[in-house]
Amino acid sequence: MASDIWSVADLLRGDYKRHEYGQVILPFTLLRRLDAVMAPTRATVRTRNASLDIQNKDRLLEIAAKLPFYNVSEQDFTTIAADAPNVAKNLRDYINGFSSNVRQILARFDLDNQITRLAGAKILYQVVGRFAAMRDLDKLSSHDMGYVFEHLIRKFAEDSNETAGEHFTPREVIKLMVNLLIAPDADTIASEGQVINILDPACGTGGMLTAAEDHIKSINPKAEVYLFGQEINAESWAVCQSDMLMRNQRGRIYFGNCFSDDGYPNQTFDYMLANPPFGVEWKKVKEAVEDEAELGHAGRFGAGTPRINDGSFLFLQHMISKMEPVEGKGARLAIVFNGSPLFTGAAESGESKIRQWILENDWLEGIVALPDQLFYNTGISTYFWILSNRKAAELRGKVILVDARDQWEKMRKSLGDKRKQISDDQIDHITKLYGDALKVAADPGRSEHRSVKVLNTRDFGYHRITIERPLKLRFEITEDTLAALENSKALAKWGEQATLIEALRPLLGSVWWTKREAANAMHASVVAGGGLWPGNAAPLKALWNAVSVSDPKGEVQKAKDGTVLPDPDLRDYENVPLDEDIDAYCAREVSPHVPDAWIDYDKTKIGYEIPFTRHFYVYSLPRPLAEIDAELRELESQIQKLLNKVTG
Repeated sequence: MASDIWSVADLLRGDYKRHEYGQVILPFTLLRRLDAVMAPTRATVRTRNASLDIQNKDRLLEIAAKLPFYNVSEQDFTTIAADAPNVAKNLRDYINGFSSNVRQILARFDLDNQITRLAGAKILYQVVGRFAAMRDLDKLSSHDMGYVFEHLIRKFAEDSNETAGEHFTPREVIKLMVNLLIAPDADTIASEGQVINILDPACGTGGMLTAAEDHIKSINPKAEVYLFGQEINAESWAVCQSDMLMRNQRGRIYFGNCFSDDGYPNQTFDYMLANPPFGVEWKKVKEAVEDEAELGHAGRFGAGTPRINDGSFLFLQHMISKMEPVEGKGARLAIVFNGSPLFTGAAESGESKIRQWILENDWLEGIVALPDQLFYNTGISTYFWILSNRKAAELRGKVILVDARDQWEKMRKSLGDKRKQISDDQIDHITKLYGDALKVAADPGRSEHRSVKVLNTRDFGYHRITIERPLKLRFEITEDTLAALENSKALAKWGEQATLIEALRPLLGSVWWTKREAANAMHASVVAGGGLWPGNAAPLKALWNAVSVSDPKGEVQKAKDGTVLPDPDLRDYENVPLDEDIDAYCAREVSPHVPDAWIDYDKTKIGYEIPFTRHFYVYSLPRPLAEIDAELRELESQIQKLLNKVTG
């Protein structure tokens, strides 16, 4: 079906650029889908409309259509395609005959301008005819239609070089994500009287929302599920909104940027899930985000703001702010990230503070590492973060790490950058592994043990300590020294630069191992040469900077109060686990190597990171050198044979 629809591109080629095909194909697919769905009740709606002489007909016409939308035009795709001279006029009449909720959706496509452009290129009639000939669009389930739309959107995204992760999440990834999000609550969901609100703040075409509802309904068909979403891309929003209409879905899809235009202020949700674009900058909404961040935890971004070129943690904070309070039912959320949020940002940076806030509040339940090459327009590795404000008692203060990077099978045919997929059996395996994480992590005898770690929340924290070493200098006069004095702006401003340099020139080649010796010798030379010794701080500092050379055998430099001065070039940093004594760590790891080092406690910072790969690193022995040598000799022999063939 998607390929059949995509073939319309053959008509557009030449008059449209490749990245513009979606501006025609998506709205016409949507129109034809609506047209097919309305076909059984079309005559009834027209008759009912003609019989009504009242202003507000909406509800009565929806009843006649047996749908939450209708069309009162005398046109449909069959009649429009049968009248070539009037195709533009009839198509506009058909569009204007829709109920206001559909017209609002179509407006996001700027469809009227596309009709004008297609008519000007003399291909509108052919395009309408091609769509009119398509059959069975009404027979596709909402789920399958999602596949069609998302396949098309993926094609357009590839041609437009869209941001990684934007638009489309593969269905098996959604299924696994929904499983991990909802599986722990299966017993609660199965109980009577369940009313469940779900939010996706970057919902795209709504695939995650509908998958979540389908999963909940499979557990409890009587559950009342309300789907809420927000989307910034107009075309994706329109596709999602139309799907919600055709499902007669309760809830709302809001159009706008969730950072600067929160569609659901003061509203909370039971479940949330999202696959926000990876590494997207938030420069356009910087002012709005920073204004809200200044509100502290009264706003959505109180924990801090990440670097401007990656808004991942803004999405997560936005979602956390909308968790149903634990005093009520509490909430769970799942989000797809790339590797950056795990470790990007040094201690006390925005990212580190956000991680610290999440972990200290004990919201992070687990992280699952996924295989690479799962997504259509990026091959990078991705991770599920699963958060909850009502963690099970046995998980409080702990975080589950599951390495599922080996759970994939090769696709028969690659789709863009997607070369791997997760099978249903692998989805079940990962879901069970996550649910049994505590048992698996505690039992080294289980084959899955190496794939699961359960750590305390404080295990991810560390003290970033500053290790200083003494500044040791020798002092000398060389040609480089004189050149540095000549180029010094501070000495030039002082005014006695030339006289000073000439007075010091007789000392060329001199080396002193103490500052006092150097000062005495240079002062005597300057006086003998008729020069002036610098009296102000700036030129005096410039002089010492020029003659000082770092030397491990040199004199230890001290401040006026006698404290040892640190050497900035030898300054180093260590990350000490949060619960480990800093002094004991240094005595064990630092002092044996540099006995004269000390800790500058005033510069100690607290940081949080999640070094996922490090926790699952397995050392493998390098190959024996003899084996490598033998392989190199074999390769050299093969290359020589090939060269002999070329050279004869």
